Parts: sequence; structure tokens; C-alpha cells
Amino acid sequence: MDNRQALGSWLSGPRAAAEEAGVDFGYRGEQLGLPEEGPGSIARPGRRIGALALDWGLCLLIAYGLITQSYNEAAQTWAPLIMFVLMVLTLGTVGFTPGKRLLGLRVLALDTGRVSPWRAALRTVLLFLAIPALIWDRDGRGLHDRLAGTVEVRI
Repeated sequence: MDNRQALGSWLSGPRAAAEEAGVDFGYRGEQLGLPEEGPGSIARPGRRIGALALDWGLCLLIAYGLITQSYNEAAQTWAPLIMFVLMVLTLGTVGFTPGKRLLGLRVLALDTGRVSPWRAALRTVLLFLAIPALIWDRDGRGLHDRLAGTVEVRI
């Protein structure tokens, strides 16, 4: 291997170098027994962030319209509280929030398929900490999903 090839493999990243060496990574969700595409497959990050933004907007609208007429108070105090309650109640009962439902997403427990309220509360607390949600595994699940034993899939 000459220097140009070694430099090129470094620039393309470790995944490309491993694939050239014959390592098979599979697709997202393969280790969990989920399909590669279509219903039941791992949700993509864009949809997940979009659903979170829709839920935040809904909670902000509720806080501003029904509780307080001050935008700062609504955004700093009431909207996070409403979002926490919304996520725990909806994920713990039907498995999706309004934003997730609009974008065709659902949260499932890996062992039972149904998310319990305690598991939904743990997932939501870890999501609010932000750091666990920013650390992903190779299946595309955030650390908050791994610790709660859940996965977010397409409907």
C-alpha cells in the first residue's frame, strides 16, 4: 500500500477502511431483528428531531395560550413541564407523542413491545438530560433508548 492509499483510507473514515477489509456491518436494526426498510424499521434522525420539534411547539403553544401570556415564562417554566408530562403519559399509554404520530413514528420496548409508564419516565428524564440522546450506537438508538430498553421505529 502506497502513501496515497493509506492517506485516502484515513480520510474516508474507519467504517470505509473496515468495509474494504471485509467487515460486514449490516443495516441499522439488524441486531435487534428489525427490518431494513418500511414499517418497523429504525426511525431516521431527521424524523426523530422533527417529531421532537413538533412536540415542543405544541407544548409551547399550550403553555402560552392556556397558562401564561408571557412568552419567556411559558418557554422557561411551563413548556418543559408540559412536555415532560405529555411524553410520559403518551409514550406510557399509546407509545407515541402527537409529533411522533404525525411523522409516523412509535416507541417500542424491546422485550414486551409496549412501553410501560416507568420506562417512559426513565426515557424522558434521560432525553431531558440531552447528553444520552446525543450518543448513538451503530443501530441508531440513542443512549436514552438503550438504557430504557426501547427503540423508536417507523409505523
